[in-house]
Amino acid sequence: MTAPPRTAILGIGHHVPERVVTNHDLAKMFATTDEWIVQRSGIHERRYVEHDLIGSTDLAVPASQRALQSAGIEAKDLDCIVFATLTPDHVFPGNACILQRKLGVPGIAAIDVRNQCTGFLYSLSVADAWIKTGQFRRILVVGAEVHSTGLEFADRGRDVTVLFGDGAGAVVVGPLGPSDDPARGVLSTHLHADGSGAEELWVEVCSSKHNPRITHQMLDEGRQYPKMNGKQVFRWACEKMPEAANEALAANGLTMADVDIVIPHQANLRINEMVPSRMGIPPEKVYNNIQRYGNTTAASIPLCLSEAMSVGRAKKGDLCLMVAFGAGFTWGSALVRL
Repeated sequence: MTAPPRTAILGIGHHVPERVVTNHDLAKMFATTDEWIVQRSGIHERRYVEHDLIGSTDLAVPASQRALQSAGIEAKDLDCIVFATLTPDHVFPGNACILQRKLGVPGIAAIDVRNQCTGFLYSLSVADAWIKTGQFRRILVVGAEVHSTGLEFADRGRDVTVLFGDGAGAVVVGPLGPSDDPARGVLSTHLHADGSGAEELWVEVCSSKHNPRITHQMLDEGRQYPKMNGKQVFRWACEKMPEAANEALAANGLTMADVDIVIPHQANLRINEMVPSRMGIPPEKVYNNIQRYGNTTAASIPLCLSEAMSVGRAKKGDLCLMVAFGAGFTWGSALVRL
């Protein structure tokens, strides 16, 4: 029996808005300081969309085009789009369909994945399964977010608002060819969730549970803005991310000594320093860019990996460990030979 083809990352790209918003800029809007933000998150600045009517699919277009160019193919060569986001352009239809229209490829499959900060890893796992079964040969996997239009720029919301930024990352995946290095590709993905933590990091409304779905009272109470139990999220992330990373290594009979680069979800620099420290991972093996972009949730890992490759911190042939934790709670890992 012939083994299924291994899924490889064929191309990668990212895009961020030009508008830079520093901690000092935020300090003019509500009670905070650069020192307070940096101490708790490691973030110095983030990117926001430049004006109204820019959605996450708009950021996804240039990221996708760069990934396609990197892969040496055109949009018409795609069979499917998998789009991870928690900030869709609309309640429905899904972002994948809207991106499909913007890329000019009607008729191909398009699906949204809503697993927040772990969304890209879930999406990569879905794409990997479809490649292995032979259902599709060229899949665009996208993570893109516009958080800035849904944050509370006031003292009440500052603890969450300072963390998030806008951005997009994308990869093109497909089966290895006969002339490709057989060691390349997605070695494994590992996905988990625990809904007991759902309300620890969430946006309550607008919600189909309520009729009407949103009211003036809800708006006045700020229930449309993200809320987070920071201590609980921090504790869970520091526990589950090492578990997921070790699971990927064990599944492939590898150790951290075999890994060339670690791309963690960019939620908090303190988490991304604590987790490697607990695992004995040298800091030079970990690539972080949260300092400049903040938390871009589903866009975080592909944006980080794309940038790492563009600056030479990651290269073709490297063994890359990706790991994430986010709302849901959800968490996971992927081990990929670039």
